[in-house]
Parts: sequence; C-alpha cells; structure tokens
Amino acid sequence: MGQNRTNKSWHGIKQASLTAAMDPDAPPISVKLPASWGQQAADALAAILPHQSNIDLAIAAEGWIAPIAARAVTAGLDEDIGGALHQLLARRRGSPTANIWRSRAGGRPGYILNLCAFLDDDLSLDTAALGSAIHVAVTALTLSAPAEHRLAIGFTDLYLFLTRLGLAYESREARDLAVMLMSLIGAEADSASAALLARGAAPGYPISQPDLPEAVPVMPGLKQAVLDAQARASAAGTRRHETVLGFVTEPAVEALLGAETLNFAPALSPVNAEGGLCHWAREKLAMQGLSAESALVNLLHGADLFTPPRISAHVAMHDALALLAQQMPARPAMPMPARQKAPRQMLPARRSGYTQKVSVGGHKLFLSTGEYTNGRLGEIFIALHKEGSAFRGLMDAFAIAVSLGLQHGVSLDDYVEAFTFTRFGPAGAVEGDPAVPAATSMLDYVFRNLAANYLGQTNLAPAEIEAADTVGDGAAERAPLLPFDLPAPTPRERRTSFKLVS
Repeated sequence: MGQNRTNKSWHGIKQASLTAAMDPDAPPISVKLPASWGQQAADALAAILPHQSNIDLAIAAEGWIAPIAARAVTAGLDEDIGGALHQLLARRRGSPTANIWRSRAGGRPGYILNLCAFLDDDLSLDTAALGSAIHVAVTALTLSAPAEHRLAIGFTDLYLFLTRLGLAYESREARDLAVMLMSLIGAEADSASAALLARGAAPGYPISQPDLPEAVPVMPGLKQAVLDAQARASAAGTRRHETVLGFVTEPAVEALLGAETLNFAPALSPVNAEGGLCHWAREKLAMQGLSAESALVNLLHGADLFTPPRISAHVAMHDALALLAQQMPARPAMPMPARQKAPRQMLPARRSGYTQKVSVGGHKLFLSTGEYTNGRLGEIFIALHKEGSAFRGLMDAFAIAVSLGLQHGVSLDDYVEAFTFTRFGPAGAVEGDPAVPAATSMLDYVFRNLAANYLGQTNLAPAEIEAADTVGDGAAERAPLLPFDLPAPTPRERRTSFKLVS
C-alpha cells in the first residue's frame, strides 16, 4: 500500500476495493478501505475527496497526518502523534473535518469522536482512551491550523450510544449523560489546549467549568472522571484556544466513522440506506430479546417497536448541549400546534337588522346588516351601484370575509380598530346618515356606522378629508415630526415632463 505500510495501525486489517461515487451523477471512483466498513464508508470517502479518481484510505490519511507529524517534531513534541491519528481512524474512533483531509486552510478546524467506539464489551466507557484521543485531536488541529483560535470538537452517533446503554433518547437521564460526556470532552480539551499555551503560542483564555448534572446510574463513575478532568484543567488556569467544543455539519466524515445519525440527532427510521435494519434497531431488538422473526410477528400484530422520538426531545437535547458547545447546528424547528378552529355560530333563518342608504363623496352606498336573536351583529352586505365591476366584487368579497369573522367570534371592536380611518377614494362628506358626517373612505364609513349602532361609539375622531390628488401635501405630511415646528416646506410642483437620468 505504499506509505501506509510504514504505519502499523493498518496492519492486519483486511482491505477491499469498492466502486464509489459522491453522488449518482458523478463518475465512479475506486476506493480501497477496510472491508468491514462497507459501501457507505466508501461513498463517504469519495465525497470527502471528490477530485480523486483512485483513493486508498490509509494513503489518503497519511496525506494530512504526515504534515502534522512533521510539525510536531519541529515543535518539540515527543509523542507519536502520527501513529495515534492513524490508530484513531483505523479503529473508527475519530476523524478531523473535511478541510483537514483536503489540506485546505480556512474554516474552523474540527474533530469528530465516535462515542460508541470507546464503549467496552461490558458497556463501560473507556474514559482514559477518550481523554487521550481528545488530547491528540487538540494537538493535531493546532498543528494543522496554528493561526486558528477556535476549535470544534464534538461527537457523533449519540442515538446508538444511548440505545446500547438502554436509555430512551427523550429521557432526562439521556440528556444528563450527553451533558456529562460533553463536559468530559471539554475539560480534556482545555487541558490539552493549556499544555500548548505553555509553549508561548497564544496570550491565553481563561478556563471555566460548567455545573454538572447528577450522576447517571448507567455510568456511575463518569461524573468522577469529569470532576478529575475539570480539576486538571482548572489547575492550568488558561488555555491557548478561545473555544474548543462544537458540532460541525460533516455527514460524510461521520458516515466514514460508521455513524448512522449525525451528532446528537435522533434516528428517524429503523431502515438504513441499503434496505436493512440500522445498527441501533438491531441493538434495540437484541436488548428486548427479539429475533428478526419475532420482531416481524410483533409488528404484524400492531406493536410499535421503533417509535421515533418527538421533535421536542431533539430540541431539549440541543438546548442542553448548547450551554456547553460554542458551535451548534440549527435548533430544530418545533411543529406549529394545530390551530383550533373556532366554531361558527350560524345566523337564524329569519333575522333582523337594517339597511342604510348613504352617499359618500357623491357615490351611493347601501349597507345592510344581519343580527342574531340577541341583537349581536352577525353579517354585513355592502352594495355599490355606480362603481366598476372590479370594485364591487372586491367590496362583496370583503363583506363576506368580515361576516365569516363575526360568525367565528371575531370582535367587532377589532374590525373598527383596523378599518376606520382607511384612506382611498371615494371619500368626503356623508349624506343620509346623521351619525357619520364625513368619511375618509367607504370602508371608513361602514365601520363608523357599525361602531355607532352596535358599539355605541359616537366619539370617534372626525374624519379629515384631504383634497384629491395631493400626494405629499396631506395633513399627515404637514404635521411636524419633532416636538417643535419645522420650517414650512416649499410647495411641490407637478412635473410636466419626464427626464431621462442615466
């Protein structure tokens, strides 16, 4: 395999060559990687390195690991960071973000940890190995991007991790465990960053430790491990980096590590892309002592074995981790609650009311009302006789909309508040209704009339009628904008011709 033979991390791992593509329309790529990783990992590697036609995973990893190892030697670091990075990747415990794989500067450098790879056979967490991996990740990211003072170290496939421990994703215990894990990662990262600061690489940022939740019964020793890590970090006092924790959106990198769900998100389906059961679904069936056949029988009898968590559980997990991580994915959107439709109170077949004939600015209008048996307004009709068909149609539709609102419980006060003082022609003096001497529009008149007759409001501010075609010279425009009077504006002149301005 070329360069990868010099690193023993890949020795003894059976390799396979697969044909992969970053998307269905892309040309096929030959990918060589551990045989047990499968097609999904091959496609992920093709997406991480899209411009290569022949990829060997170990050689591709050496492409970004070798410069880091060389800089470690120059910086006087005596640890075998190159071998440690190879081993973390070969065991699918962790990987840097795609910009590190592509040797590209820019963007916040990140490292993704696969929590499930640190679980022992007895489901205990190997905190020592996890802490060592975090120190390697912080050192590698710093050597890869020494000018960056913000790192994003996070984890992936939390849903499978919780399923293997028998914890329900939506439980408080699951959130406490996630916070505890993130606190451990943060404390170990602080210590690693502080060790790099001792070499004079940065002015330093103060280290602060978050409060921890109660110990989680499934991992009783985890809290003490976090407290010990926090004590070591607090003793250092300051760190090199401004931030160390964060979740980056890297589906390809997480798929390369074998993750089925991104970061801390819940699983949505028990079926994977290849049509089989996801790893977490198989784990869940195994914990319940169900074989595939018995699970099928239960499903046929209506049992719900794979109920996905609600969005509210995802939001709660996001909010709990957002207190620790400085870079987070977008907060899941809560579904809007179903709007309760207000019941419609139908009017009686025979109803009372009145019809008012008026002239608004010389234009005739007929306003008719329909009432419930208790005298409450339930519908209105607005008839115009000399207006255009479009205007009449709009007024009819408006009257129907208002009537429907009244019958569904909308208060007449709300309509009066919204539509009085609307300004458009025709407007002016009102003839035929002594309660409304003038209106700024036909709608203004309608709701002044209804306010006087059904609400007893006869003290509405009088309508101020403006002369037609006086844009920019109305009463509202003449009012001062400040508590003191402004100089009188010069009269505006109507432009008699157009001027082309280039």
